[in-house]
Amino acid sequence: MKNRHLACPLAAALALALAGCGMLPGVSQTKTVSIWLMRDSVSEDFLTRFTEEYEQEHDVELDVTIQDWTGIGKKVTEAITGSGGPDLIEVGNTQVAQYADTGTLFDLTLESVRDLGSEDWLPGLAEPGSINGSQYGIPWYAANRIVIYNKDLFRDAGIDKPPATRAEWLADTEKLNRGSSQGIYLAGQDWYTLAGFIWDEGGELADDKAGQWTGALDSPAALRGMAFYKELQSLGAGPKDADEQNPPQSDVFAKGDVAQLIATPSAVAAILKANPELEGKLGYFAIPGKKAGQPCTVFTGGSDLIIPENAPERAAALDVVKALAGEKWQTELARTMGYVPNKKSLASVVGGQEATAVMATAAARGKATPNSPQWADVEGNNPIKPYMTAVLQGGDPAKAAKAASEEITDTLAE
Repeated sequence: MKNRHLACPLAAALALALAGCGMLPGVSQTKTVSIWLMRDSVSEDFLTRFTEEYEQEHDVELDVTIQDWTGIGKKVTEAITGSGGPDLIEVGNTQVAQYADTGTLFDLTLESVRDLGSEDWLPGLAEPGSINGSQYGIPWYAANRIVIYNKDLFRDAGIDKPPATRAEWLADTEKLNRGSSQGIYLAGQDWYTLAGFIWDEGGELADDKAGQWTGALDSPAALRGMAFYKELQSLGAGPKDADEQNPPQSDVFAKGDVAQLIATPSAVAAILKANPELEGKLGYFAIPGKKAGQPCTVFTGGSDLIIPENAPERAAALDVVKALAGEKWQTELARTMGYVPNKKSLASVVGGQEATAVMATAAARGKATPNSPQWADVEGNNPIKPYMTAVLQGGDPAKAAKAASEEITDTLAE
């Protein structure tokens, strides 16, 4: 029988020291990385596959908690400013500035440049994650709006291919207004779509001038974007005083008498659920820009990954980020969930998924909302919506834009 007792007190002390340093053979030192992911961001199948494979390849355990979007801002802020919060958190790409403003996020700049290929990231994910030259959010996945169209209505109107420019788009949409059919459904307060038109004209929602944010809806470029929105909206259906959720625009399109809809590809499932007869009758194209071959700039939604300064397993969490943001699992995520990968060079991995492939093409010209910590407050009492309604109902565009810009400026200065 082997003697299981140590020979002397010195040996016992040495063993304790080695154990404390993680050096005692036979003693497991497996780390647990605590991760917060948002509800419905990934499927159960994807999460299981990633977790099992990652744990097999690394000496860590992944403890994933699914969070709801409602109320997440307060919850994340409390976690990153407290002690011993989660090691890795998924956040909306436009929320990074809000959390970075607390001064409690880990600066990922060196890792993003050295290991993660930041020069190839989608701008609509990378830019919101960068604050004052430091990268706090690592792009994870993206989604943006495209045009979903009814192939039968296009064929009946004699249109055999999607429009390549704004001018062609307006002409086709007017042609699609025939009988009881509507050329397009565009709600009057779809401000994310408006933002794309403004950016395409060279305008901004707000400008950062030496750290001072000011509303910019009253710039000539922004006013041109609103003028185009008004012209397009007049060629179809859609309330002038409501957004795309009131009523749900996918339900309206599903009735079969609307030719076009501006939405993310996720709307397709809702459309087909409401009207299965549209299966195989839907087509997709990027929102046209001013020039052929250059789609309109689009708002990029999606998620970034952040690591708090107080993360107990910060180094291990960084390795998880590198895996999730790397080519293998980006490809898996895009194909499983229908997302746009975080890099422009990976757009081809969704080539077999028509709607997602179109979305990925448009994502290369994506942008996000102004990178101010207070932008969430602007959206909370959004002055852009009533501005749009005022213009669509015949109000003076310049006057309405100036009033909305002043309100944005006041909110961003708080």
